[in-house]
Amino acid sequence: MHATLSRLASLVNGKCIGDRDVVITGLRPIQEAGAGEITFLAHPRYQAFLSSTQAEAIILPMSSPEYKGLTKPIIKVDNPYLALAKLIDFFYPRALPRAGVHPQAVVGKNPKLGQNVSIQAQAALGDDIELGDGVVVYPGVYIGDGVRIGAHSSIFPQVAIYPGVQIGQRVTIHAGSAIGSDGYGYVFADGCHHKIPQVGRLLIEDDVEIGANVTIDRGALGDTVIGRGTKIDNLVQIAHNVVIGEHSLIVSQTGISGSAQLGRYVALGGQVGVVGHIKVGEGTRVAAKAGISKDIPPHSTIAGMAGIPHRKWKESEVIFRRLPKFRAKIMELEQRLAALEQKAGLFPAAGPEK
Repeated sequence: MHATLSRLASLVNGKCIGDRDVVITGLRPIQEAGAGEITFLAHPRYQAFLSSTQAEAIILPMSSPEYKGLTKPIIKVDNPYLALAKLIDFFYPRALPRAGVHPQAVVGKNPKLGQNVSIQAQAALGDDIELGDGVVVYPGVYIGDGVRIGAHSSIFPQVAIYPGVQIGQRVTIHAGSAIGSDGYGYVFADGCHHKIPQVGRLLIEDDVEIGANVTIDRGALGDTVIGRGTKIDNLVQIAHNVVIGEHSLIVSQTGISGSAQLGRYVALGGQVGVVGHIKVGEGTRVAAKAGISKDIPPHSTIAGMAGIPHRKWKESEVIFRRLPKFRAKIMELEQRLAALEQKAGLFPAAGPEK
């Protein structure tokens, strides 16, 4: 695959500066790129490589300054990472598996299969399943009765999709994930824990990507919902009746407890814990390892976690919120003490520590 720089600029909606007819055959990181390849600069820390890179051309942010001594042709774009994604699709198009049902696959009764569906070896599909056009089911996948999967979705090896799960279009589920498993629901009586049957559904909307070894529980009675465009990293646990708003980001090892509700565009860092039955407002960003234990208003930025006795934590939280007032009061007292000491001739005047 190759193209002129002007063609690539058109592909990424960029501004071409320099030799528009130079031919580009691939792309690589700025430290590794060589003749015929294009690279990109998206972070200032890599500016030092601009003078030494062997790349044929460079993608730069539209807002970047004019670098002295840079003679290579460039493409300026608003978002270098978005341009990179488009060029990766161009230079390395994904090879789709051959359409059809492999002889070693098992498909139950009354399937509804769209055009160009690929069901590969050792996949096991239940009764009354429905797969849209271009769906790919990789080897070793289990799909339970009544599952619906929208067009152009990909289900990678060893994924288990429990009965009744509804999956939208262009959804990707990576290897080893359990989709629609029973939620963790029990009632204690007569000295033991009795299971509460989990009979709700799991609804996954369009353009969701689910990483490897993710577990998403079905609802207990109602639905668990993963909103359109949400991206879930590897090793995430999402409990029953959770609702995640559109275009949210859930990073690895995060756990979201039952019936929690996340608004649109929420971003949870790695190892975040969210307790059940709370609401996290739209646009909220949560730092890694934070614990969310109460409702969070929209567009908040949250951080912090401490594993101490609950009563002490509640006391500490009150004090923590008052620390700015305490600091101001201490600085005032330090100033008054310094003035008294100067007046008494004990010490020279000095300002409070900052």
